[in-house]
Amino acid sequence: MAIKNNVMIVRQKLLTKLIKLWNDGELVDQIDRVPIELSPRDARPKGRCCIHKERAIWKYKSLPLLGFDMTDEKDELTPLSDYARRALERTENPKDNIMCVIDEACSSCVRINYEISNLCRGCVARACALNCPKSAIDFNRETGQARIDHEKCVSCGICHNSCPYHAIVYIPVPCEEACPVQAITKDERGVEHIDESKCIYCGKCLNSCPFGAIFEISQVFDVLQAIRRGEKVVAIVAPSILSQYNVPVDQVYGAIKAIGFADVLEVAQGAMETIRHEAAELQEKLAEGQPFMTTSCCPSYVQMARKHAPDLQKYISGTGSPMYYAARIAREKHPDAKIVFVGPCIAKRKEGRDDECVDYVMTFEEIHSALTGLGIEFSPEQSYPMAFTSIKTAHGFAQNGGVMAAVQAHVEGSGFTFTGLQVANLTKKNVNLLRAYGKTGKSPAQFIEVMACEGGCISGPSAHITYDVSKQIFNKEMAKR
Repeated sequence: MAIKNNVMIVRQKLLTKLIKLWNDGELVDQIDRVPIELSPRDARPKGRCCIHKERAIWKYKSLPLLGFDMTDEKDELTPLSDYARRALERTENPKDNIMCVIDEACSSCVRINYEISNLCRGCVARACALNCPKSAIDFNRETGQARIDHEKCVSCGICHNSCPYHAIVYIPVPCEEACPVQAITKDERGVEHIDESKCIYCGKCLNSCPFGAIFEISQVFDVLQAIRRGEKVVAIVAPSILSQYNVPVDQVYGAIKAIGFADVLEVAQGAMETIRHEAAELQEKLAEGQPFMTTSCCPSYVQMARKHAPDLQKYISGTGSPMYYAARIAREKHPDAKIVFVGPCIAKRKEGRDDECVDYVMTFEEIHSALTGLGIEFSPEQSYPMAFTSIKTAHGFAQNGGVMAAVQAHVEGSGFTFTGLQVANLTKKNVNLLRAYGKTGKSPAQFIEVMACEGGCISGPSAHITYDVSKQIFNKEMAKR
């Protein structure tokens, strides 16, 4: 979560409202009134043409929170209550896709990337027109100002770079600009679509969309319903939970358990296994003559290599992620339970779906909305200390540099040393950089830690607070350990 904005607030507000209705046993009966309550007749629309448009968008934004998307709507007259009933009755989530776009909310972004502003002086140099490869720029006869023929323009940006007055502005489509692998594009109606054959689930589009049109397909009601049915459900919580609340972590675990989980385990316990295996594998690979090895903990990075940098895959560690090992620890302790990974990551939904030991994935946003909607507060009386104490470096996985630091600490004193490189934030530039390492088989370091998010998992796309705040909380918590 890079910045706090109204999109984030609205998303959490809606989910909290739905969870409260579920808790009161009124979700099916009252959900059709939610759009009206959130956008009453006398309210001013926020960024929409009218209050009726806002209500429609509230309705459609509820679908992914219930585990559906726009393709599930076969009839526009189908009320939300029908989707809510189906969500509460299902025992398996049939959706193949991880993310979706709410087309009713996605229609306001520009289709053009470059435009000439009124700063244009109609200069004699006319570098913009002379350098345009498509002759897409001409000049107003009366004012002398330049103008772009967008039927000819190919958005190459040469005019933008040529203008001495910086009068030509670049207007990005935010979600497309944020995506590092060009997995999201507009259709003929101007609505964005996510190509999941390309998507790496980094979540950058989710928080970049100014209209909140991009959602994850949630499993929150699947988890809550499993608990309500009396099934045994266990939560395994990512190390980055230390960054989310400025209260003792035992109180956080206690609050999560109070949702109805039979047990709560730390994924940091699994990270200890990752450290041990990763260090041994690195030593083995380098001894065999492999020039470098990268981490395998970030599922978004693993998806990037699989879909966009196949030459890089052979350099990725075969060690399981902390979630992988933690899920097996939980399965051994609770063989009859459903295992729910809790973290700030969208890509974990994909990893969880591919892992036979993980049944569901909930994000920190969803957990926070659940705590709020269920009226659960943090308190010393509700503390839930861990039976197993994970080492400090295992918790450090949550921050960029944490995996490398853990491996270095593990091999310290053994005589084994290596050079390291951190790649934090999978931007277009960093994706190309990693592709080059894979193609050439050369890198500036023997061990490369890759994380999709700028600050590591503590800045994940589905954290419930902003990165600047989470970093302060995390550093404060780590200093105690």
